[in-house]
Parts: sequence; C-alpha cells; structure tokens
Amino acid sequence: MIHLYLDDWRSCPKGFALARNGEECLLMLRECEVDILSLDYELGHGQMNGGDVVAAMIAEKRYPRQIYLHTSSPLGRRKMYEMLYEHMPSDVAVHNGPMPQEVLDKAAGSGS
Repeated sequence: MIHLYLDDWRSCPKGFALARNGEECLLMLRECEVDILSLDYELGHGQMNGGDVVAAMIAEKRYPRQIYLHTSSPLGRRKMYEMLYEHMPSDVAVHNGPMPQEVLDKAAGSGS
C-alpha cells in the first residue's frame, strides 16, 4: 500500500510516491493500492488537472482510502470536493484541505 502525492512543482512529502501529472497519478492508482491521495488542481497549461483525475477515478471506480486536497486554487478545490462528495463510496474519507501535520508525520514514519 502506498501514499500518493499529485503535484507538478511542490516537493513531495516524505513517505509519499510522487506523480507530477495526471497521467502518472492515474497509472499509479490503477497499479497500486493507495491509502492516502493528496491532490493538486492546476498541473500546468494544456495538462490534465486535478478535476480530470477525480473524474477518471470516479468513472473507473478506483478509490484510495483517504483523499486530501492540497491545491492553492479555491475554485479547483471546490470542483474536486463537490465531485468527490457526490460520488465517493462511504468507506472513502474526503478532506476538503491539505493534510494536517500529524498525517504527514505518520506517513513519514515518525508518528507511528
């Protein structure tokens, strides 16, 4: 089981696998069991955005256990949260914001 961080320019937190674009993120969601997924929205001009990734996850029914939205785009965060809220199974936790420090510490191995 992995933790997955989608962002085109931020550094990846310790304990997470990094996807720099939507295609990489979807490939990892298809091939790995994902515990925590943290999503950015804006991933570069002409590229898939976080909303596209969420739409593909919903269409393919590929869900991690927890989803955080660390994007700095208020509109992007709202779009992703609304799609997730409407379609996520009850066993998937959706958090409308970035990961708190205790989640980062636990993923990095220092909070266990």
